Amino acid sequence: MIIVKKTGYLKYKDFEWRCTLGKAGIKKKKKEGDNITPKGIFKVVKIYYRADKIKKITSPIKVIQIKKNMGWCDDPNSIFYNQQINLPSKFSYEKLYRSDNLYDIIIVLGYNINPIIKNKGSAIFIHVAKNYFKKTKGCIALKKKHLVELISLIKKNTKIKIG
Repeated sequence: MIIVKKTGYLKYKDFEWRCTLGKAGIKKKKKEGDNITPKGIFKVVKIYYRADKIKKITSPIKVIQIKKNMGWCDDPNSIFYNQQINLPSKFSYEKLYRSDNLYDIIIVLGYNINPIIKNKGSAIFIHVAKNYFKKTKGCIALKKKHLVELISLIKKNTKIKIG
């Protein structure tokens, strides 16, 4: 099991890496946009990556190459809320193909997935950290090299415990 600590460290087996969390810390997530990293135990659902920035990733978990027209819907009014969508979209979304490196690799956590509850929060990812480990909007972020290493270690049934 991957453990994400409130102190800002992610631990898996013999590895422990610094990470950053949501601006509001680890708590029970209440709603979309609350900047909380949700407390709980979650499955790793799938992995996205930018083929132009990362060598091919192999994993027992479903791996998807990010294309320029991919987004993640964060609009509770959409039937596609908390799901990957194709762009453009009339609904609010996060673009997965970005000019910075934050989404070069994304591990999607199984938060608010089955069932999807409108406005409970979307897009809880483990992604690349900004410089100086700037706080996120609720995701977990690691250095890119640590994220690549983590993906090489996780198995299909690996769970993530936050909090």
